Amino acid sequence: MKRISASLLALLAFLQLGVHLAQAWDYEGHRVVNQLGLAALPTNFPAFVREPAAAERIAFLAGEMDRWRNTQDLSLKQYSFPDHYMDMEELADYGLKAEMLPIFRYDFIAQLALIRKAHPDKFPEADPASNLDHTRWLVGLLPWGVAESVAKLKSNFSYLKAFEEAGTPEEVANAQVNIIYVMGVMGHLIGDAGQPLHTTIHHHGWVGDNPHNYTTSRGFHSWIDGGFFNKTGGADLAGLKNRLRPAQLVSINGRPAKPEEIFQVAILYLVEQNKQVEPLYQLEKDGKLTGEGEKGLEGKAFLEGQLLKSGQLLGDIWYSAWEQAPPDTFLKGQLAKRKRTASAAESK
Repeated sequence: MKRISASLLALLAFLQLGVHLAQAWDYEGHRVVNQLGLAALPTNFPAFVREPAAAERIAFLAGEMDRWRNTQDLSLKQYSFPDHYMDMEELADYGLKAEMLPIFRYDFIAQLALIRKAHPDKFPEADPASNLDHTRWLVGLLPWGVAESVAKLKSNFSYLKAFEEAGTPEEVANAQVNIIYVMGVMGHLIGDAGQPLHTTIHHHGWVGDNPHNYTTSRGFHSWIDGGFFNKTGGADLAGLKNRLRPAQLVSINGRPAKPEEIFQVAILYLVEQNKQVEPLYQLEKDGKLTGEGEKGLEGKAFLEGQLLKSGQLLGDIWYSAWEQAPPDTFLKGQLAKRKRTASAAESK
């Protein structure tokens, strides 16, 4: 019984830690990112996403990946937890550079495993009690989650267009519902990418050498996620919408990104947000994130700016997925065959 109790306590402690670590922006912050993404879409984007019920569902789904934390199933945690973050500084420990990472997640995982096996002294195994889902050595898989979500959305738009040409109203409606779901859930990933503490080893207070005496409080993460906004009345959604530009094709090196380059777009975005880690800590050190008094509110512009960046990128990604969705030639062929069969049956 003592062994069972100890194991249960370890599991509960791990699950509580996983809940804390997996969160970036509270639900309200993630809603804002998805709402900004919708506001950035140009008028020629499919109108069904702007219907009040659809827009609300897309905003609601911004919190879906965090809601998955309500289950104790380790298989779900192993699948979804690493997609919330990437500790960019750890890449150097493996001798890797962000710009040179493989575009496939399993190639990356295999790469890490080989390096760890070759240098066991440098990469000791994690305590099994704190690594029940086997993710503690993965560095984080956020950019792969982004790239894969974009591919899913392109697929959705491809078959929507085919059903709009030759499908039934029910098929079109189902395709639209699928698009709303993918748009909403993937918004969470873009929101996570814009929270600087999800790009760094310093995710819950500064760790290691600390020459600038930044806060080491583990509560810093939850304060940035939502504590500050809860205390100060939330983000100014209307004001942020006024700062958006119309969504445009996601670009890289001044040209539209190719499908295989979406991963690179995500990586470069994380590199840029990682540069905001120290400025964020400096704001806390300077007393500009207390939420009290004029000085304590000065950090709000920084946090709202991060929400705006993510919302703008999300709108660009949604727009690009729609514009660049390839023709679903297989489905078109199947629908044409179905139509011919129906016509032949009617003519008999």
